[in-house]
Amino acid sequence: MTAVAPSAARLTDSLRDIGYDFSSAVADLVDNSITAGATQVDILVEFDAEQSRVLIADNGLGMTVNGLTEAMRFGSRRAYGRGDLGRYGLGLKTASLSQGRSLTVLTRKDGIRRPILTRQLDLDLVIEFDDWLIVEPERTEAIDNARKLLEDGCGTVVVWEKLDRVVPSRNAAGGWARRRFETIADKAAQHLSMVFHRFLADEAKTGPVAITLNGKKLQPWDPFARSERLTRELAEEVFEIQHGDTTGSVTLRRYVLPGRDHFSSHAEFERHSGPLKWNRQQGLYTYRADRLVQWGGWSGIRGIDEHTKLARASVDFDTDLDSAFNINVAKMRVSIPAQLRQMIERPINEMCSIADEVYRKAAGSKPPEEKKKNGSDQLTQASEIGLALQAAALEAGEYQAFKRIASVLRKSDPDIAAALGI
Repeated sequence: MTAVAPSAARLTDSLRDIGYDFSSAVADLVDNSITAGATQVDILVEFDAEQSRVLIADNGLGMTVNGLTEAMRFGSRRAYGRGDLGRYGLGLKTASLSQGRSLTVLTRKDGIRRPILTRQLDLDLVIEFDDWLIVEPERTEAIDNARKLLEDGCGTVVVWEKLDRVVPSRNAAGGWARRRFETIADKAAQHLSMVFHRFLADEAKTGPVAITLNGKKLQPWDPFARSERLTRELAEEVFEIQHGDTTGSVTLRRYVLPGRDHFSSHAEFERHSGPLKWNRQQGLYTYRADRLVQWGGWSGIRGIDEHTKLARASVDFDTDLDSAFNINVAKMRVSIPAQLRQMIERPINEMCSIADEVYRKAAGSKPPEEKKKNGSDQLTQASEIGLALQAAALEAGEYQAFKRIASVLRKSDPDIAAALGI
């Protein structure tokens, strides 16, 4: 038997292309902060040409010397508990090195006179010696600035430097480079507001987490527009699935958002269109331990359709079902298990039927201004009653019967059927 160690230089360079973009790489480090018990995460994206850097600081538990060394190991040996957002022991390294060639971690445990520990992984050094080298770096301006963030207590600061995947190699100090830096920072803010919206809104089981980016506090972006009065939430359903020796539960929550003219404002309608915009933002939102992992699309259950763009549903599972959902290293992709896909097909299609009707009704129900002035909102009230009846029939498991009743009503009294939106 012969042990053959992989080439450190070749493997680390290959792992840079594991699938992260800037936003998802930052999100992976926020995962680590949340797992470490942080309630505050501050992200600094600082442009300075070739010296540009990113700092991610938290007020979590911090690490011991052994813990820090293990954290810098590719495929760390630490055990992940149920609900921990980590998975493979690769995220800190692969996410960081996907954006830059130098990763520095500073950390301090809580306690009197606890020292600030610093370790660095630099790809140029790894390539030079073709070995998995972790060093204690010399003090630099960037490291001194990071140390200041730990002056008041425990926590961890991650510093990315040599940002060759972010800063262009030519004209790094130019206006285009600066604008690119500002753009990726804005996109990262949007991404984090969506991915961690339950933590930002204090809806996660582990408690609230505040996140700032360049000093600006992020606000949660709720995909389901639950603050809108006319958003319809259908009955919650819970399914039990089995994968190997593991049995776990999956929760499905379904929402039908209002049409454009029934949102509280045009600005709110546009805001809730999301990063992918309405058509591609429809579909399933898959959460792992309250962290949004994948969004948009129907995972093969049905196709994207303009008429169902108001339909969005959350699928929640915990980390004990990771293998069933086949979550990837970057925690950006999951596969809905075949048995679950069969279970949720009916409730998803029922939700889409209601969304289709809401869309069609909204598309043809722009009341004249004079009717509004006369206080004639009876049609709106009737349509709300129609939606309530549909939702009640769905919850009672009698939606097919409701559709037959609606068909009869359309023939016997089409005016009332039209007013009800059925």
